[in-house]
Amino acid sequence: MKIGLAYDLKEKVPARHLQTEDALEEYDSLETVEGVAGALAALGHSVVLLGGGRDFLTAVLHENVDLVFNIAEGLGNHRSREAQVPGVLEMLDIPYTGSDPQCLSICLDKPLTKRLVASASLYTPAFRTVSAVSHLEQDTWEGFPIPALIKPAHEGSSKGVLSSCIVNSTEEIIRVSRDWLERYRQPVMVEEFIGGDEITVGVVGNSPPRVIGIMRILPKETGTPFVYSLEVKRDWERLVEYECPAQLEPGILKRIEDASLRIFETLGCRDFARIDFRLYPDGTPGFLEINPLPGLNFRSSDLVILSRKMGWSYGDLIEAVLQAALERYPRCARQ
Repeated sequence: MKIGLAYDLKEKVPARHLQTEDALEEYDSLETVEGVAGALAALGHSVVLLGGGRDFLTAVLHENVDLVFNIAEGLGNHRSREAQVPGVLEMLDIPYTGSDPQCLSICLDKPLTKRLVASASLYTPAFRTVSAVSHLEQDTWEGFPIPALIKPAHEGSSKGVLSSCIVNSTEEIIRVSRDWLERYRQPVMVEEFIGGDEITVGVVGNSPPRVIGIMRILPKETGTPFVYSLEVKRDWERLVEYECPAQLEPGILKRIEDASLRIFETLGCRDFARIDFRLYPDGTPGFLEINPLPGLNFRSSDLVILSRKMGWSYGDLIEAVLQAALERYPRCARQ
């Protein structure tokens, strides 16, 4: 089968999009692109590099691909940017891996995602969205849970989630939120900080989807509230231990698994996703966010680390994602 690979390389992102120090965090390295392409080639497929942005548009119109393996994050500061490539592919009637434009748009909007998850009777930490500096001092913060965490409302890969984002007073909420509104040029979410274990869950498949692993992120240094921040992810080998399978009580693991699958299906995810939680004191998983387009770097991406600890090779993971997509496209499965 001839498979096109859609992606956005860090070095190809236009300078006008580089507004913050972490602006390139979501985009892929050549290492990741070569890793995915190599895994697909090892499965016997012919791989065409389509790139992203305008390069993608040109390439996908000229290359007669049977399916696109999509890891493109999209360009700009738009909350729907991850839907850019899938939207084009649907218009051209080209099969592709991963979730559809509607799901990707919803899941990049953290407050909207949390509202939908809460409507399915699942727990998520209390939150409030701030869309303008003028709202900060007009709103009353009395009764909002402290400590809290400030984060951009429409970002992934921990962009804007720093150790300095944890706040302990109304004054700090206003100060950090004002800074983040100006820096990231989008609404910010003020979220109750849950001090329990940080958990990430890998899900693959569709009918039905299945949890491939539950991983606990354990800080090597204790004594201060742990935030799985951008600084930590950039230096993960020194700062954290990844425990997978997570050594938790069977009942808690079952609650995490059940919540993960319900969230995956509630939000309309397809093929694969990674879901993040913090545990409340009684073991209840509190939903933080979901990434229906998780990173696939073979050394450092959480989903890849998780699957490796569960005994999967990198090729196994790529094949599982591809196979899930092929089952949705009978015309591809016959090739």
